[in-house]
Amino acid sequence: MTKVAVMFAPGCEEVEGLTIIDVLRRMGIDATMVGLEDTHVPGAHGIELTCDTVMDDHLLDYDLVAFPGGRGGAQKLRDNEQLMALMQKRHAQGKWNAAMCAAPIALARYGLLDNRDYTCFPGFNDEVAKMTTNANFKEDITVVDEEGKIVTSRGPATALAFAYRIAEVLGYKTDEIKHEMLYDYLMEQK
Repeated sequence: MTKVAVMFAPGCEEVEGLTIIDVLRRMGIDATMVGLEDTHVPGAHGIELTCDTVMDDHLLDYDLVAFPGGRGGAQKLRDNEQLMALMQKRHAQGKWNAAMCAAPIALARYGLLDNRDYTCFPGFNDEVAKMTTNANFKEDITVVDEEGKIVTSRGPATALAFAYRIAEVLGYKTDEIKHEMLYDYLMEQK
C-alpha cells in the first residue's frame, strides 16, 4: 500500500497540511500526520493539530513526504538537522518529496532543489535562490520535477491541486475525487 507522510511543524499553514491528509485518505491512500517535535502541533492560525506520530527514521519508509507551508513551520522544517538528514537519504533513494507555499525553503537548504523546477509562495523564490544552484522557479499552480522526484505548489488556495498532484505522481487517477469534491466544477468557473 502507498504511504504518505505529511510533516507538521509549529507555525504550519493548517489548511495546506490537512487538505493533503483529507484528499489522500478519501482516496484510500495511507496518509500519516507526522509532528516535527511532538504529536501536538500549534498551527499558524491558532488551530491545535494532533498528529499520528512524531518524526523518526520511519520517514524513510514512506513513498512520499510532504511539507505544508506557513513561514514559521517552514523555517522549523528548514532548520531541523535530523529532518534534513532523513530527507537527503530519501532523495538519494529516489523517493518522492513535496513542499508548498513557504516550505520549498526547506528543500532548498537540503540541496533537493539544485537544478530542479519548482514553485512556491510569491517572494520565497528569492530565499530559495540564495540557497540553491540553478533552481528554476515557475509560476504554475503546481510543478512536478520528475527527475528530482519533487512536487511543489504555491499557497493555501492551491492546496487541493497540490494534493491531487501528489496522488497523481504516486500513480493514482484523480478524476473521480476531483468530481466528488467539485474541483472540476470550480475549474470550469474560472
